[in-house]
Amino acid sequence: MFIEKYFEDFIVDESRTTIGRTITESDIVIHAGQTGDFYPHHMDAEWCKTQPFGQRIAHGTLTFAIAVGMTAGEINSRAMTYGYEKLRFPAPVFIGDTLRVCVHISEKKDHPRRPGYGVVTEQLEVVNQRNECVMATQHLLLVEKRQPENVNSV
Repeated sequence: MFIEKYFEDFIVDESRTTIGRTITESDIVIHAGQTGDFYPHHMDAEWCKTQPFGQRIAHGTLTFAIAVGMTAGEINSRAMTYGYEKLRFPAPVFIGDTLRVCVHISEKKDHPRRPGYGVVTEQLEVVNQRNECVMATQHLLLVEKRQPENVNSV
């Protein structure tokens, strides 16, 4: 669905939570193939049994990609991703974990070099089925401002 949500339309402290998505072994295998990251932490079940977590863990980049995709429900023609900051993985993601993403608008500010745009910061927190945080980051959106109408026009 397409929407037009301008900078002025974003509300600080507004929040939403996505539906769940369960991580599968296929997710991990496909991601390893796409990225070339075949480290044993993700691929070798027997070796992982000897490690602190005792089982394979999902790639951080897989968790990130899935989480970002889960937040992309509406297509806003007035905004685009400007970047991500402070990406952290405080807990592992295992095969069979179900993830949800909590999105919280934490800040709005003018863009320092683009007068017609502002920057909206979304705090993303990814939680598993036990409500443990497995990933956190700040998603920065470059968002178009409404242009003031020309008051001198007839």
